[in-house]
Amino acid sequence: MKSRRTPRALLASGFALLTVASLVACSSGSADAGGDAGSDPESFTVLSANENQTMPDVLNTLAAGACKAENEALPLEHETVAQADVVQKVTLLASQDSLPSHFIGGTQMVRPDGDLGTAGLVLDYEDALTDLGVWEQVLPAAASTIENVYGQMVSLPYQYNLEGIFYNKQIFAEVGIGEPQTFDELLDANDKLIAAGFTPMAEAGAAAWPVTRLIGMYAYRLAGPDAMSAIQDGDAKLTDPEYVEAAQAVADLAADGAFGEGFISMDPAAATNAFLTGKAAMKYDGTWLLSNINSEDENKIGADNIGFMPFPAVEGGEGSIDQWPANAGTAFAMTPKTYGPKTADWLKCIAENYGSQALSDAGVISGFKVDGEVADLPAPTKMIQEKVAEVEETVLWFEALMDGKSTSLAQSNMSLLVSGQLSAEDYMAQLQQSIDENS
Repeated sequence: MKSRRTPRALLASGFALLTVASLVACSSGSADAGGDAGSDPESFTVLSANENQTMPDVLNTLAAGACKAENEALPLEHETVAQADVVQKVTLLASQDSLPSHFIGGTQMVRPDGDLGTAGLVLDYEDALTDLGVWEQVLPAAASTIENVYGQMVSLPYQYNLEGIFYNKQIFAEVGIGEPQTFDELLDANDKLIAAGFTPMAEAGAAAWPVTRLIGMYAYRLAGPDAMSAIQDGDAKLTDPEYVEAAQAVADLAADGAFGEGFISMDPAAATNAFLTGKAAMKYDGTWLLSNINSEDENKIGADNIGFMPFPAVEGGEGSIDQWPANAGTAFAMTPKTYGPKTADWLKCIAENYGSQALSDAGVISGFKVDGEVADLPAPTKMIQEKVAEVEETVLWFEALMDGKSTSLAQSNMSLLVSGQLSAEDYMAQLQQSIDENS
């Protein structure tokens, strides 16, 4: 049965948006923690997505342990919403002046020019955590990523993922190659791997995004860390030589056999299996792959055989191999209106303890500092956790700043690009046209 929005529903939605906008004038809080203090509510209510159980579970553990005093002063309560309904729910709550203490939010709405951002309804965590003396508990990489995604420090990094190239140490040693530092070295490594009978890089072409990620990474390495923000701001075009070269480089990888035969129809599970059974030497992915790597049923090459490296540098490029693509999960904001002393105590306790608790309880790598040693971590998890702590500067993925229609086009046209049915110039020209029409 097809859903239809009635005039009444449309009117209600429009009214909610108008009411959020009107809060700009009457809000007593601001996005700056240094403004007028808010008033603590009766409970520390956290609104999260139904699909994310890890974060509420870890907060419950903290409430019973490290944050027990904070919980007794301001009891933790949970509310949930379907991920797909987040924007509608939060918009409604904001229009009713009833945002909870801590809430999930849509990416656009918490940005400086978003509905909540312009209304001063999102707390600046850098200011707040600095005032509390615990800003250093947020890892530099996580802070960099949040600033890149949201334009301001309005989310806490309850989960944190780097993206890079996982590789099979044993295969590298067998073929006689090390971690490629440049793209040319990667091409040489690919040739040796193919000659030895291995697929160089398992890529899930059916999902499209694993391949478009490579286009983005080449562009970042060539044009610099502002490569995609320059597109969003209109300071560059995807039809510029650097971006066309990025698309061509990935098309050439496919043509040279780097992804193996039939990769266009390969789904993520099959690509992961190819890597974890030793058929492919590498796999570009995010650190969420740890759940597969740490599974004895899936990982047939052994935990000690897993390496992780950044996308290599492009010689003569403006970017650096030290700039990792990353994401910090869904936005979780607080509002200055309910940011009183007891809520501040909760925020401080979360910053000091969440990283260690999440890693210990669920093996989840967050963007919080881990104080002390967490025992019995699988070797790959420990490796990634240490890597995350080292990273200082991050970039976004290829489509991160694109509108929905352009993101869809980038991914649907990917198979045409890598199969030679669409030139790199035409791929980028069509994508730039979509961005121009939908900006």
